[in-house]
Amino acid sequence: MTSLDKPTEDTTVEQPTAEDTAAADARAVTEAALFEAFGGIRGMVETVVPGLVFVTIFTINKDLHMSAIAALAVSLVLVVVRLAMKDTVKHAFSGVFGVAFGVVFAMMTGNAKAFYLPGMLYTLGLALAYIITTLCGVPLIGLILGPVFKENLSWRTRNPGRKTAYAKASWAWGLILLAKCAILFPLYWWADTTQLGWVLVALKIPPFLLAVWLTWVFLAKAPAPIDVFAEMEAEEKAAAAAAEASESAESAAEVGGRHRGEG
Repeated sequence: MTSLDKPTEDTTVEQPTAEDTAAADARAVTEAALFEAFGGIRGMVETVVPGLVFVTIFTINKDLHMSAIAALAVSLVLVVVRLAMKDTVKHAFSGVFGVAFGVVFAMMTGNAKAFYLPGMLYTLGLALAYIITTLCGVPLIGLILGPVFKENLSWRTRNPGRKTAYAKASWAWGLILLAKCAILFPLYWWADTTQLGWVLVALKIPPFLLAVWLTWVFLAKAPAPIDVFAEMEAEEKAAAAAAEASESAESAAEVGGRHRGEG
């Protein structure tokens, strides 16, 4: 059999369809929005390091004051680094406030475990906020991510598919955080400071990553967000164009009136 007789292999490469491209763009936008809203890897590190410093030092020397001061100092250093790099400091500042409250609680009570109590109460309150807002029809994750996606609250009335996705994501966040609280609060009463601290550090990132991943899954399958900022800009441009056209028409009418009067 000659080379001409051999069947040729099909080397045609399938081109992505418009739907595939749109889906890929939606996933990319969702990933970028989640990264911005929750701080990404750096934000996770900034939430873990102060608590890790506290429990490490306390495990070694059982010195409450040294452990608390070291944790607070690390939080402040993280903020200074953010400022020096001219980066957003909202995640670092939230870490500073959380550590500062923990330090105050621990110092006032003389109980090292109280360092973790404000963060645990915040987690419980956040879990309830996710669940209650979803039951009220305004899921919290939508309020958080709406401005990031430039859709604000348009998903509530104009994009029911996204509202459903936000509701599912908020349920995921609420239940995951409640499960975390169900582990931590009994340990607060029954375990010692080092045991509670290491469990808390271990539970910082995995539940967070699970919640973020589920949010990404739900939103990646949802309809695209409505860019209300772009709509407002388009309306402003249309209004400006209409006003300009009206002025031009009035000017033309005035000129035409003058010509008729002169004639």
